[in-house]
Amino acid sequence: MDSARSGVIAMVAACVIWGLSPLYYKLLSHVPPLEVLAHRTLWSLVTFAIFLGMQGRLRMLGAALGTARAAGLTTAAAVAISCNWFLFIMSVQTGRTTEASLGYYIFPLVAVLLGVLAFGERLAKLQWAAVALAAAAVVVMTLGEGVTPLISLMIAFTFGIYGLVKKGLSVGPVVSVTAEVTVLAPLAMGWLVWTHLEGGGAYAADPATTALLMVSGPLTAVPLVLFSRAAVRVRYATVGLIQYLNPTLQFFCAVIIFAEPFTTVHAAVFGLIWAALALYSASAFASDRARRRRPITSVAEPPERTKSSSDASAKPARTT
Repeated sequence: MDSARSGVIAMVAACVIWGLSPLYYKLLSHVPPLEVLAHRTLWSLVTFAIFLGMQGRLRMLGAALGTARAAGLTTAAAVAISCNWFLFIMSVQTGRTTEASLGYYIFPLVAVLLGVLAFGERLAKLQWAAVALAAAAVVVMTLGEGVTPLISLMIAFTFGIYGLVKKGLSVGPVVSVTAEVTVLAPLAMGWLVWTHLEGGGAYAADPATTALLMVSGPLTAVPLVLFSRAAVRVRYATVGLIQYLNPTLQFFCAVIIFAEPFTTVHAAVFGLIWAALALYSASAFASDRARRRRPITSVAEPPERTKSSSDASAKPARTT
């Protein structure tokens, strides 16, 4: 199997696990969201530590925590991702998975908007149109339902800020997430100790719940490892397209399996978001196509500019 095909399979597998994860968190509806989050943090740390230890890469945590700047960025990323995880868990447990899926649909559009604000990036016309449609969807939801979709927006922005912060880290995704849960582990442990001392705590209450809580580690680690390995083998535009499988499956869980309300307002909102993502994807494919053509045009120089073989060898062509 060639590298690109195996990368696509790995990415699809990762997105399927993420997309069907509401089924898992629904099974833990009897456990408070903060407690589930604390267990997810601790069991993720155990799983990632074992994975990095088997690869002999535990020492790489120093790059994510060894300097004040790296530790600061890692802590900021940890706060953002923990907020994102909590919002998602709470949404599923309280019957608002539809809003969570909308948040992950909105995320790519929020990410490009944050790129403009933080880095001064320029958007193509199609991208601006996509952002405008997403804004229109929020307005429709606010006017139609009488409430702003705060959960959707918070999920999109916490994940967007998380990605923004991680741009400043030089380590890979698995190492960086391990560092993030390492930072969060003392808080998670403290919360669980306090919960159990107060007479609560679901861990060890019954075998099924205990096993489910422990599964949160592999459920976090496995798709991330699959995704990080696939991302280097698959074209950028393809990565963006496959990622929509995640919120689509979440949406399927919400509407078909959990039977959450889906009104005409929801239909209008999701229609606008899907149209926005179609424009965004079209722009991404166009950019990817242009990027793939660029090396060809840079290497194929006119004959009159390559008269001297010494000149040609002095400045070898570079591809980006």
